[in-house]
Amino acid sequence: MRLSEISTGESAVVVKLLGHGAFRKRLIEMGFVKGQEIKVLLNAPLKDPIKYSIMGYELSLRRQEAELIEVVQLLDHDSFHTKPEEVRLQTEQSDETAPKKDFIRSAKTINIALIGNPNCGKTSLFNFVSGSREHVGNYSGVTVDAKEGHFNYNGYQFNIVDLPGTYSLSCYSPEELYVRRFLLNETPDVIVNVVVSSNLERNLYLTTELIDMDRSMVIALNMYDELERSGAKLDYKLLGEMIGVPMVPTVSRTGQGIDQLLDAVIRVYEGEHGAVRHVHVNLGHELEQSVNSIKNALKADPSVLPHFSPRYMAIKLLERDTEIDSLISRSMQHSNILSLRDQETARLEHIFSDSGNDMSSLIAHEKYGFISGALAETYTPASQQAENTTHIIDAFVTNKLFGFPLFMLVMWFMFWCTFEIGSYPQEWIQHAVDWLNSAIHSYFPAGPFKDLLADGIIGGVGGVIVFLPNILILYFFISFLEDSGYMARAAFIMDKIMHRIGLHGKSFIPLVMGFGCNVPAIMAARAIESRSSRIITILINPFMSCSGRLPVYVLLVGIFFPNHASLAFLALYSLGIVIAMITARLLRRFWFKADETPFVMELPPYRMPTMKAALLHMWGKGEQYLKKMGGIILVASIIVWALNYFPLHDEKLNTDNTAQTIYDDSQIDPNRDSYLEMMGKTVNPIMAPLGFDWRSTVAVIAGAPAKEIVVSTLGVLYTGNEDFDDAALSTRLTAINPHTGHAWFNAATAISLMVFVLLYFPCTATITAIAREIGSWKYSLFSILYNTFVAWCVAFMAYRIALLIL
Repeated sequence: MRLSEISTGESAVVVKLLGHGAFRKRLIEMGFVKGQEIKVLLNAPLKDPIKYSIMGYELSLRRQEAELIEVVQLLDHDSFHTKPEEVRLQTEQSDETAPKKDFIRSAKTINIALIGNPNCGKTSLFNFVSGSREHVGNYSGVTVDAKEGHFNYNGYQFNIVDLPGTYSLSCYSPEELYVRRFLLNETPDVIVNVVVSSNLERNLYLTTELIDMDRSMVIALNMYDELERSGAKLDYKLLGEMIGVPMVPTVSRTGQGIDQLLDAVIRVYEGEHGAVRHVHVNLGHELEQSVNSIKNALKADPSVLPHFSPRYMAIKLLERDTEIDSLISRSMQHSNILSLRDQETARLEHIFSDSGNDMSSLIAHEKYGFISGALAETYTPASQQAENTTHIIDAFVTNKLFGFPLFMLVMWFMFWCTFEIGSYPQEWIQHAVDWLNSAIHSYFPAGPFKDLLADGIIGGVGGVIVFLPNILILYFFISFLEDSGYMARAAFIMDKIMHRIGLHGKSFIPLVMGFGCNVPAIMAARAIESRSSRIITILINPFMSCSGRLPVYVLLVGIFFPNHASLAFLALYSLGIVIAMITARLLRRFWFKADETPFVMELPPYRMPTMKAALLHMWGKGEQYLKKMGGIILVASIIVWALNYFPLHDEKLNTDNTAQTIYDDSQIDPNRDSYLEMMGKTVNPIMAPLGFDWRSTVAVIAGAPAKEIVVSTLGVLYTGNEDFDDAALSTRLTAINPHTGHAWFNAATAISLMVFVLLYFPCTATITAIAREIGSWKYSLFSILYNTFVAWCVAFMAYRIALLIL
């Protein structure tokens, strides 16, 4: 809780200060230290500033400044007096009053932010300490939002936040902006900077920016086992002392060194670590002169100091960072500060005119020089560079002859396992659903409630949950490929193709992620720096067949193409890719200008993913799927059942099997039809050219909230009783329709339905994600209309061709 949230007349206890520089120092001097009680006396007429009482005297603070003071509200208004030096002693006591306990609990809470480059093992560390199932992807852009975890260690409660992987704290990419804004708004107690031990020179560049921010920090030397195996030596204690930041070797994959890392965090938080000291990353005489000049001007303007340290802001001003410029523009002295920046920039450009470098390049050069100097004294590389495993594998995986065939083989094997191996547990779940259906049929009296349980809930949810094994297997493979580093190589070999259709090589990774779920895949597009490429990637992502469509494929492929299941799956997924490529090319040609953003993406070394990490990710996705079963799919199944059950007619009062009653499907009969039947028959003339009857039309419409509902709707509509299972639905779909003399479904109809489900408008969550990530609902509307139009056209062609050849 922040001090600004405390109401007039209420009291609170100071826990920590979140500001910086002179602002923080001034508050400490005025008694705002941990453990002090403060009371809100009154608000100014315009609610700002606010009058407080602390340590027996009164003072006022603006609401903006009060937001930078973290407090714990007292549960009553009785004062308790706590000397700052007694705070730690009180944290060990257990017989205090409720307000004290509340304060003690917060006083022992440490807020940690994990910051590091992509592929540094940051999320693995987060998963290990918090027990979270957050996914680890071996490329930039997987962690696209801050993920929070909580755990207790050594008497402290840790709140840990896993921030997106970033190479710097500039405003070049959305991830960099997200991390910097988090540090601006949240001010964690301790930053854990996760670096790759075998790639220190590149990783420590981000460290130098964090040092400029003057934040409490501990460095986790992750993957330290790789450095040791290479034969290199690092005096990490000396290096930590040189840069003023404690360093702890860790292997987050196995948990090695995690306890020592947390111990270091506690010591830094309590101000007891001997290695901590404030160090300036020297930028050379001329740059330092300009930085100090701007820094002094910033110090003279207290309104800008609570944001970041003045040195960091001075450096970013020289780099003409637009975000920092925006912060400065709110200051009363902004014109003077920006004018001084322009003068210093002109002076530096004149001095370094021969180099041809801009300010950002000059500053980066000096920082890398600082890093190289520190490593020269502490790091000894291996005496002989052996040909490592990554180079050997890449010789085949990225080869111009073997690269694409290997990729296609991997995809085919993934789909084969999804269908073939998943069929065994699928049968077990089906038996359980059948047993539950039989129990309801045997023990419940006839009536609407029994029909709701059997036809609506069990028929709907049970018809979808049987596909859980297939979805788990698909996610297991995607997780394994991402964690191993292969997905980055796939993007590497696909960049030229991506570029030819007007996209970026980095677009390939979110597109592959779309095979799992389109929503996180769309969010992963944040890693693409170019806005036009990012928008195109988002718009074509729904053509990537997500796991929600998988139950439709498994059902129809299992019925009509059981001997060619793998090829059928591969053909469907490939069709989605082809349509996405054509759409991307059209958007680039007629809507967006050419993208000249360079392809710069790290190719991390291959690493063998742990079975624990892959299974955790797989089960995490399975858990989300099960929650969807109990949420949107359950509600949608009940709605579909109700629309199909009502209004009650005479024949519905006499039989429980009305859905199998045969009548002229081309006519709407209000005396016999349910609301759902009327709806389907009204819309069906549009869908009839695709081989659909009204039941198929209703099923695809019902798939708007979630594509899994398509199968459950087909089950409810085509079987219409509590005995719905895959076998019953399969028999019903292939049975002869007495009215037409043809089967309800044939191979051509199945192909048409699968193609339409593959391509038509995305689910509600995906539509929302499109609008949120792009910032405009017009693109969501475009996705709904364009995708549905394309789906109808392609499904029509597929149906007509299939009728000719099958």
